[in-house]
Amino acid sequence: MYPISRHSQHLHLRELRPDDVEGMFEIYGDPRATEHMSFDPRTRQEVDGIVARSIASATADPRQEYVLAIADTCDGRLIGFGRLALDPHQPRAATFGFALNPAVWGNGFGTETVRLLLACAFENLGLHRVWGARSPLNAASARAMQRAGLTEEGYIREHVQRGGQWSDSVTHSILDHEYDATAAG
Repeated sequence: MYPISRHSQHLHLRELRPDDVEGMFEIYGDPRATEHMSFDPRTRQEVDGIVARSIASATADPRQEYVLAIADTCDGRLIGFGRLALDPHQPRAATFGFALNPAVWGNGFGTETVRLLLACAFENLGLHRVWGARSPLNAASARAMQRAGLTEEGYIREHVQRGGQWSDSVTHSILDHEYDATAAG
């Protein structure tokens, strides 16, 4: 499905554009924003490549990955991104993830972002199951997923390696019959 465009009270979930590189770099390049991710901060050149690949993959047929911009509805600036990746081994299932610019943390945008991604997954794509993993130390992500209706499932032991160290992940999921479209915004 292309293009994706969904709105909530404060946010617009939309396809990435070439002019989003700077906003993406403000996230991918920031040690605070990537602290709980599976990789170290990215360079500007790496982010250029990520955005270009994401834009190219948006028109693939069939589309397997949705890397989407989270923009502020007031001024249109990119404040985050979300990702849904269809799983070829699990029919009608996808993994998801999201990140926000630290400048907007603490405003409830995490929950609003997750709700927009779930609306896309269930209403646009007709999925049955969506799941994501987070660092056990990322309490804000845990709260956002819980508020959006996801259930904490458990731990994946030594799931991520970063800086030569293994760390666990906590998984959360939601099924189509648990999804509440009225909460999506």
